[in-house]
Amino acid sequence: MERRNFMMNAGILAAFAGISSVALSGNNKELESLSATLNPVLLPASAPLDNKGGMQIKTWVRSAMTNGLFSNVECAVAPKLMGPPPHYHKELDELMYVVEGTASILIGDDVVHVEAGGWHLRPRMLKHTFWNASDKPLRFFDMYFNQPFEEYLERIFHELTVENGYEDGTEKKNIEIGKLNDKFGLVFPPSAFDERSEIMKKYDLK
Repeated sequence: MERRNFMMNAGILAAFAGISSVALSGNNKELESLSATLNPVLLPASAPLDNKGGMQIKTWVRSAMTNGLFSNVECAVAPKLMGPPPHYHKELDELMYVVEGTASILIGDDVVHVEAGGWHLRPRMLKHTFWNASDKPLRFFDMYFNQPFEEYLERIFHELTVENGYEDGTEKKNIEIGKLNDKFGLVFPPSAFDERSEIMKKYDLK
């Protein structure tokens, strides 16, 4: 339990590492400027996110709340469900904390399984994806550093939807996704979709 508490606290502290680095290396003007753009934020508790039979995301901390240093989303994934095709980020580092179920993660050419209470760091430029291979729901928090990646996910999950006229696989939707990938430095290798299909077949995913 002590180790788990330590890891949780370490993750929280990592979110504010950027603030600490300014405090250690910056001058008073830099500190005053940073303080002027940061305000306390209270996020009231709410019920766990429902996957609704698929995958859902909810933004908690927005990048704008932390002067661009940190943001995070809650993600809920239904049983036996595949995540995105394998990809990598040019500039984004991600930290995952699993709160329910088990996340299966491809990182490079290796697969790891992160159970509830576990953490997983995915540095930039490393190919990765995730999925829920179990018969139980998966829920985790994904944390992003120095890039407002929650904006990418909100666009994908809440705006580029069938209800808004963006059918999956259509040129209209693919063009918009391509623009987002370019803006946020997200890269899908040529083999990404074939690799995704292989993972789905191997773990009997949908």
